[in-house]
Amino acid sequence: MSTILSPGDVKLRDGRSVDFANLDIAATAPCLRAVADAVAELLPFYGSVHRGAGALSERCTREYEQARETVADFVGCRDGDTVVFTRNTTDALNLLARAVPEGTTVLTFDGEHHANLLPWQQSLHLDAPRSPQEAVELLEWALRRQPCGLVSVTAASNVTGEVWPVAALAEVAHRYGARLAVDAAQLAPHAPVDLTALGADYVAFSGHKLYAPFGAGVLAGRADWLDAAEPYLAGGGASASVGDDLDVRWATGPARHEAGTPNLLGAVAIAAACRALAAADHSAERALVARLRAGLARLPHVEELRLFEADAERVGIVSFAVLGEDPGALATTLGRDHGIGVRTGLFCAHPLTRRLLSEATARIAPSAPVPPQAVRASFGLGTTEAHIDRLLEALRR
Repeated sequence: MSTILSPGDVKLRDGRSVDFANLDIAATAPCLRAVADAVAELLPFYGSVHRGAGALSERCTREYEQARETVADFVGCRDGDTVVFTRNTTDALNLLARAVPEGTTVLTFDGEHHANLLPWQQSLHLDAPRSPQEAVELLEWALRRQPCGLVSVTAASNVTGEVWPVAALAEVAHRYGARLAVDAAQLAPHAPVDLTALGADYVAFSGHKLYAPFGAGVLAGRADWLDAAEPYLAGGGASASVGDDLDVRWATGPARHEAGTPNLLGAVAIAAACRALAAADHSAERALVARLRAGLARLPHVEELRLFEADAERVGIVSFAVLGEDPGALATTLGRDHGIGVRTGLFCAHPLTRRLLSEATARIAPSAPVPPQAVRASFGLGTTEAHIDRLLEALRR
């Protein structure tokens, strides 16, 4: 039985049917069968969380808090850490931005996804590095000159798939008295993300990228800033008590930032995905990445986007420029004529992707117009060599 839910065959424009090649997993991953089963099992018992004394409420409250414990184990939470359920990575990082003590300087790199760039607009931004080692050197250079309280970085680029040196960055940040937050939206589906092993202070990720598309995300890490901050949302659940004159005593712990009826099914889905991924073998993915990159390198007028060296570690994300083709029309052709789903655009990382498109075009044909968008193929559980080969053959044709 397949580990993921799949649409199976899709009909092409010429009437043929083929197995759908989903190469847009970095945007939204399919649902794991184990996740769907966990949600379906709970649905008959669905009830309120933290708000009732009946059998349904007791079970749902227990399931919700057990999900929190499962996530805490998955990300290697330590004593003094907490897990807050959010809507997605963007929500989680905006919550952290809200909780950072006033006057704290935050540092990021310009190569970040907008979710880890726009919440920190008033802070310091370093140029995107050209190697993992340069990232570490740039951070040390910056922290020697400007004290910062928080450094926020990606764990794996959603544009290039390149893995960042999080543990080394955390070591530098801590040496200069800063904390480190990690946008793990693209790494968590492909490799372990452990706060203890990485030495990071916070990690954020999304359920819909973790094969658990039920509208939940996670912010996990040190509790002190979160416990001291004003609630992210004011409302029921976040308030421990409200007086007649509306004086409020706010809740402590995760409830402080989980106002309103919580997303029980989203939390249970993420926990089921964490259990499945903790036991998953991702070794085949490296061979698929190498197969796709080698195939693209043989195609004229196609150039991979990359920030680091060609041999840098990557997860299952490869973006590329195609000269002389409209990216949107190309994606439509891949879908309607070949049963392949890809993403085109600037991938919510506009400054970085525009820069890499210009560099890729210059490597192929310096005088050619720069494509307005890139094409991204992303994959994970359920992707096969046949899917990769179909994409390469379609591009060749």
